[in-house]
Amino acid sequence: MRFLLLLSLLGVVGTSTAYAAEKPNVLIIMADDCTHTDLPLYGGQNAKTPNLDALAAQSLTFNKAYVSSAMCQPCRAELFTGKYPMQNGCAWNHSASRPDVTSMPHHMQKLGYRVGIAGKVHVKPDSVFPFESVPGFDPSCVREPTKAHDLAGVTEFMNSSQPFCLVVALVEPHVPWVMGDASQYPPKKLKLPPNIADTPRTRQDFGRYLAEITYMDGQVGELLATLDSTGKANDTLVLFTSEQGAQFPGGKWTNWDTGLHTALIARWPGKIEPSRRTDALVQYCDVLPTLLDIAGTDPATGDFGGHSFKAVLDGATHSNRKYVYGVHNNLPEGPAYPIRTITDGEFRYIRNLTPDELYIEKHVMGTNGKGNLNNPYWGSWTWATETNPDVYNLVKRYMLRPSEQFYHTAKDTYEMNNLAADTSLAERKQQLSAELDKWLASQGDPGIEQDTQESLEASRKGQHRFGPPVK
Repeated sequence: MRFLLLLSLLGVVGTSTAYAAEKPNVLIIMADDCTHTDLPLYGGQNAKTPNLDALAAQSLTFNKAYVSSAMCQPCRAELFTGKYPMQNGCAWNHSASRPDVTSMPHHMQKLGYRVGIAGKVHVKPDSVFPFESVPGFDPSCVREPTKAHDLAGVTEFMNSSQPFCLVVALVEPHVPWVMGDASQYPPKKLKLPPNIADTPRTRQDFGRYLAEITYMDGQVGELLATLDSTGKANDTLVLFTSEQGAQFPGGKWTNWDTGLHTALIARWPGKIEPSRRTDALVQYCDVLPTLLDIAGTDPATGDFGGHSFKAVLDGATHSNRKYVYGVHNNLPEGPAYPIRTITDGEFRYIRNLTPDELYIEKHVMGTNGKGNLNNPYWGSWTWATETNPDVYNLVKRYMLRPSEQFYHTAKDTYEMNNLAADTSLAERKQQLSAELDKWLASQGDPGIEQDTQESLEASRKGQHRFGPPVK
C-alpha cells in the first residue's frame, strides 16, 4: 500500500488505484416493491431482465436474503443502520428512527468514503441519515408520470477522488405502474403466481407491473455502463436488491415470504467468484456490517443487529446465520394488525397477534377517491368471490388469518399450505416459535401494544416508546 501511495504521489498511478487496494467503492442499486420471485433469476416466468441476468452471471446470487419489515421506510432504515426495526426505532411506515442512531454515512465517512444517495430516500431524520444528495433520479415513488432520469449526477459522484459509497434507489416497480412498455406483456399470455387471483383486471395490472420491472432493469444497465465508463468497475462492490414484495396481496405489508424475501446480487471483480449462488441466510441489517468489514474495520464495534457476511462473499463459508426475522405493524396502512415471523430458510413460522381482527391494507384494497394511485384490481377480486371459489379463498386468506401459520417454504414457495396443525411438524414449529420469542425479547417488543396510534405518533416525533434496553 505504501508503494502504491508513493507511486500516486509521483503521478505514476491514480489515487483511485491506491485506495482501491484497501477500500473498494460501493454501489448499491435498489428496486422498489419488486417481488423477488417475479425476477427470472429467482424463477420468474414473465419479466424480461437482460441486465440483471447479465449482472448475475458476473456475481454471487443470494437465494435467501430478507428484509425484516416488508415496507419501504422500515426496510431502508434497517439497511442503512444495520439495526432491526425496533432497534433503530423505525417499525412502521412513514415513521422515524431514534435520534441517537448512526447510519451508513456516519460509519463510511469515518473510513474516508464519500457517501451519497440518488432517487428515493424515505428515511428520517436527516441527522440520522446524513447522505449527500445526488441528483438525477426521481425521489418520489407516488408520481404519475415519473420524471426522466439523468446520469450526470451519478457520473460526477463516481468520479470522486475519494472512495465512494453510492445508493441509487430507483422508484420502479412501485405503483403507479406507468413506466415501460406494457404491450410487451399481453395479459392473456401471463403466468400468474398462485397467491394472486386470476381476473382480467389483475392480468392487466400485473402486465403493467412487469413492464416497470423491465424499465427498472434498463436503469440497472445504464448505471453499470456508467460505472464502466469511469474505469472503476473492477474496484467497486456492486449490490443489487429488489427491496420487499410488490403491492399485490401476499407481498408488501405482510410477513409471508413473498413480502420479506428480497433479491440480492453481489459483484466484485477478482474478489467474488462469478456465476455462483449461495443458500446463506442474510438480512438487510447484515449489509452495513459487511461493508465495514470489507473496508477494513471491525463491525463488532458498531452495536449492530446484523453481522458481516464477508466470508460468504469470499467463498470461505456457505452459511451466515441460523434464523432471519420479520415484523409488521400495520398502522398507518390500515387498522392495527401486528405480525411477527421467523424462518430458518426452509420453514417459516408466522404469529398473528390479533387473529380475531380483519386484516385490511387500504392501499391494496381500496382508493380514497382523491386519485388513481392505488391498485384497482382488488375490486375485481371481491366481485369474483360470488362465483369463483379460488378467488374467494384468496380473499379470505388475505383478510382472515389464524393465530399461527407454518409453512414448508422450501417446497411451497408461495406459502399456500398452512401446516400449523400438522402434528408431525409440531416440534419444528415449536422450535421456531421459541426462537422467535427469544429474538422479540431481545428487541424489547411489547407485542400488541407496539401497533398503536400512540406508538406511531411517538415514533414520528422521535419519542420512541419501546425497543431494546440502552446499553
